[in-house]
Amino acid sequence: MSDLLTALFHAVVYALVSGVVLIVAYYVLDLVTPGHLGSHLHGTDEDGRASVHLQSRSAGLVASSWMVSNALVLFTAIWVNGATDLGEPLAWTVSFALLGVALNAAMLCAIDAVTPGNLRQIVTEPGPVRPLAWLAAASSLSVAAIVCASIA
Repeated sequence: MSDLLTALFHAVVYALVSGVVLIVAYYVLDLVTPGHLGSHLHGTDEDGRASVHLQSRSAGLVASSWMVSNALVLFTAIWVNGATDLGEPLAWTVSFALLGVALNAAMLCAIDAVTPGNLRQIVTEPGPVRPLAWLAAASSLSVAAIVCASIA
């Protein structure tokens, strides 16, 4: 019974820490995209009025892949390190998760630098999903795969 309670406690700690890391990841994406990411996703104008015509489906795709990417890194780090104890395994998990967030931000900026136009501006424009948003989403998942492989 003691092992079960310990495992449940570890699950709660890892879930809380992962939630905090995912919130940080969202805010980092908000920082590297122009304007307020929530407004692009919700479709609100400067006066706070919502309209489906102001929603950016590209921002939705990029934000979703960004969150899944960072969740995959967390999952892999917990899967590989979290079964034994908190302490050092938790530190490894947080370290790799924050590395994933930083690498995702760097990759988004790198793709922005090598593609025509302003990628970060384009993926927040209202309307249908733009091709550059698919590229940004794929790069985010690619970063996750690379970081996950380095953990395992």
